[in-house]
Amino acid sequence: MTNQYETVFIATPVLSEAQMRETVDKFRGYLKNNGAEIVHEENWGLRKLAYPIQKKSTGFYHLIEFKTDGELIDKLEVTIRRDERIIRFLTVKLDKHAVAYNEKKRRKAKEKKEQEQEETK
Repeated sequence: MTNQYETVFIATPVLSEAQMRETVDKFRGYLKNNGAEIVHEENWGLRKLAYPIQKKSTGFYHLIEFKTDGELIDKLEVTIRRDERIIRFLTVKLDKHAVAYNEKKRRKAKEKKEQEQEETK
């Protein structure tokens, strides 16, 4: 059975832009190669951490929302744990209400962006 999940991970702040892109591509590729369907992705950029992790006070945040069966989650988390560039991560299974909320949020953001583009013309 296919469920919808979202994974947020925090990469170490010492990475260059290219290294961060490579890290994201690695996990995106891992998901696609194992049959997951990526629904949405967001790069939240460099943010301050609530508390220091590994003596670092900032990190690059990235969110990936995807559909897959539950068996892939354990394998994905092992892959993330093995990557020294990731300092924290969290994977959450989304229920139908969370899925609807995320879709509504994306739709509103898209409408707002389109409206701003109309105003700048």
